[in-house]
Formats: sequence, C-alpha cells, structure tokens
Amino acid sequence: MKILIGICAGIFWALDTVILNLFLEGEDPGIAERLLPFLPLLVTFLHDICSAAYLLFFMAGKKQLKKIKKALFTREGKFVILGALFGGPLGMTGYVLSIRYLGAGNTAMISALFPALGSFMAWIILKEKLTAGQIIGLLLSITGMVLMGGTITGIEQEKFLPGILFALICVCGWASEVIICGYGMKSGVINNEQALTIRQMTSALFYFCIILSGIRGHGAVLQIMGSKGMLIIMAAALAGTVSYLCYYRTIHQLGASTAMALNITYAAWALLFEMLILHTVKNLKEVVCGMIIVGGALISAVSEGRRKNGNL
Repeated sequence: MKILIGICAGIFWALDTVILNLFLEGEDPGIAERLLPFLPLLVTFLHDICSAAYLLFFMAGKKQLKKIKKALFTREGKFVILGALFGGPLGMTGYVLSIRYLGAGNTAMISALFPALGSFMAWIILKEKLTAGQIIGLLLSITGMVLMGGTITGIEQEKFLPGILFALICVCGWASEVIICGYGMKSGVINNEQALTIRQMTSALFYFCIILSGIRGHGAVLQIMGSKGMLIIMAAALAGTVSYLCYYRTIHQLGASTAMALNITYAAWALLFEMLILHTVKNLKEVVCGMIIVGGALISAVSEGRRKNGNL
C-alpha cells in the first residue's frame, strides 16, 4: 500500500506537468508583452497559491489549522520553511521554465535525475543507509533516463541549453527540498500534511512578496485569473496537490530515498499522458526507457521496504 501511494505521487505529478504544458503552449492570456518572458513565473505562483488553498481547505476539514500555526514557530517548522524555498521558488520555477523550453516529457525526464543527488544527500545528512537493491534500482532508473535523453529532438538550438539549465536548477532545488523537509519531519513534531501545507504557503507567499513585486506582475496575474486558462492552472494545481500529499506521506513513512525513487516514475507516466492528452507520438525506445525507469524505482522501493521488515 505504501509503495502504491509513492507511485501515485509520480502519476499525479506527471498529470500536473502535462496539464501545465497545455497552458504554456496555449493561447496568449493577454498579458503585457514585457511580461511574456516571465509567464512561467506567473503560472508557478498561481499553481502554488491554488495548491495552498486546496490544502488549507483540506486541513480545515481535518481541524488541523491551529496545529499548523503552532508548527510554524517550531524548530522543525523552520526547516520545512527552508525546504519550501528550495522546492518552490527554486525547484518549481526551474521546472516550469524548462517545460516552456523543452516541453513536458523532456523536462520530466531530465528533472527526474534529482533522486541521484537527493539519495547522496540523504546518506550524508539524514544518515539513511542505501541497500544494494536501492542502489541497483536507482542506477537502472538513471540509465533509463539517460537513454531516453537521446530521444530529445525537434528542440530549437536557442531553447535547448536554457531548457537543460533550468531543469538542472530544478534538480538541485528538489533534492535539497526533500532532504531539508525530511529532516524537519524526522522527529514527528510535524506530520507530512502539516509540512506540505507550510511548504505551499511559504512558496506562494515568497512568489507574491518577492518575485511578483520584482517583475511588477500582480496586474498580469489578475488578467490570467480572469481568463479561461485559469481553469487549466487550477486543474494542474489539484493534480499537483494530490501528488504532493502522496509524496510527503511517502517521505514520512518510507524515507527520503525511497520516496524519491517512487516519485521519479513521473518521467515515464508523463510519456503516457503526453500521448493521451497532447496526442504526442512516442517511439519504442521512449516506451522501453520509461519501463526501465519504473522498474528501477520499484526495485529500489521494495528493497527499502524489506530492510524495514517488509512494512510497505
């Protein structure tokens, strides 16, 4: 069951990615020309603030809002806030910018390298031991992604390098997030749902106060909110919120390394959703590589579960 929750994190994140791609490749929402280069930043803010709103309603239904307020002022809460800055403003911005340049499938493939960095950081910082099965599974997944990388075609040269750079920024941000937030949840003072709500609130607030103010984009945000495209962003944010809930729960229950191993299956699921939603034709190599990624992630997760007495 716990493995299934981790896989669901990957499935819903792939869906989030492809839906966001629909908006970024869709019609111009009518914002000022000077702000068009910043469209991914505006979209990321709206994505995260919608996600924060969903989570606040969810936590209100569970009568957890007072506990969240209390958690904000704990030592663990401060670690979650720090992790949020890496995962949201840094990681998510890099992710959406990369989608703009490389497309959904290519960005998902490259950004899914973050577990390699994250697992190393978990070993150093969280003292998580890596089993032989975890290492083999992670290497299989990375191999699948590297092989899939050879299928990146049709990208204009001036878009290729910026897209790769933003994807690597995303890798660093997400790897740092899962380690820092994992450390914040390790003591049990803050549970995974409280941590995620703090994460999304922090990210949305940072975007609103720092990034949007810096580019003077508040007016453009209002224009997007009044457009039909806002429904697409809201749908993506809902899928993303479900993914985050599954992901943070897996971090809390199975550890950072296993959670990352299961989450990176989104690189394979994104190929499927691209075919179903964007009607993108994929070749056999991409499909096989996707199966390798998923298989490697499952080997890693099962190995970790056996190390923890089979409690999956």
